[in-house]
Amino acid sequence: MNAAYRKLVKTGRTNGPLMLMALPGVIYLLLFKYLPMGGIVIAFKDYNFSEGILGSDWVGLKNFEFLFSSQDAWRITLNTLYLNFLFIVTGTIISLILALSLNELRSKWFHSTVQSAFFLPYLLSWVLVGYFVYALLTTNGLVNKTLEAFGMDTVNWYAAPEYWPFILVMLSVWKGAGYTSIIYLASILGINPEYYEAAKMDGASRMQQVRYITIPLIRPVIIMMTLIALGNIFHSDFGMFYNVTRNAGSLYATTDVIDTYVFRMFRTLGDVGISSAAGFYQAIVGFMLVLFTNMIVKRIDRENAMF
Repeated sequence: MNAAYRKLVKTGRTNGPLMLMALPGVIYLLLFKYLPMGGIVIAFKDYNFSEGILGSDWVGLKNFEFLFSSQDAWRITLNTLYLNFLFIVTGTIISLILALSLNELRSKWFHSTVQSAFFLPYLLSWVLVGYFVYALLTTNGLVNKTLEAFGMDTVNWYAAPEYWPFILVMLSVWKGAGYTSIIYLASILGINPEYYEAAKMDGASRMQQVRYITIPLIRPVIIMMTLIALGNIFHSDFGMFYNVTRNAGSLYATTDVIDTYVFRMFRTLGDVGISSAAGFYQAIVGFMLVLFTNMIVKRIDRENAMF
């Protein structure tokens, strides 16, 4: 006991400041991430507000049966996976291109200006972006006016679901690529300059340096960011899907995802049980995808796996 106590005291003295710095984050995770997990039980109950979680009747898997007996479950699942997969692929590619391009800028003033311009959209609310998009795509908006000017037919964008995967991908990249590129740029700046100097002496071009030095050395960061994104592939950006599409029913075929479905089920039907079942399904599949992806990474390159 004395040895264990001395070891604990030694650890506290050595890592005490770091533990104090981590304490607010740990408290946040406990209060807002782990403690609410107890509400998962609602997915298996016919929840009644007056009776509470413990007093509500237990219904087992009936909420899940209702969810998967309709076409909604498969539609929102496919939409969620398909759109988020497009976001991950395009976002990663564009972010890397931006980071590599910014790294080539030699003027500090121009570098700071361009980086700030790329980062600015990330700070905008999806509510505000939704109004901008509506102003562009409404019947008398700028896009239709431009089409008319070139003698082309106008489009009722909010009644044409086939265009929206492309629109949402563009908006996702426009808003998020600048932020992600900063992470990749920080990794690039951390590479030892001696590698590039040695490559120059061997006659390597700039593209060859990027291909054989930059990309391999930041690959662990790319893998980590991709794994994190895949872990959230079932958690769509509710603000984007709800505000930008204006919750238009005519667009549900391609834009309705799990998050918007859960919100709509709760708001229109007030059925907390079915909404919780959909959220539980979302969390479980997302967790399984993280494990599966990490397993693949571990087999290909064990050192770059997250765990």
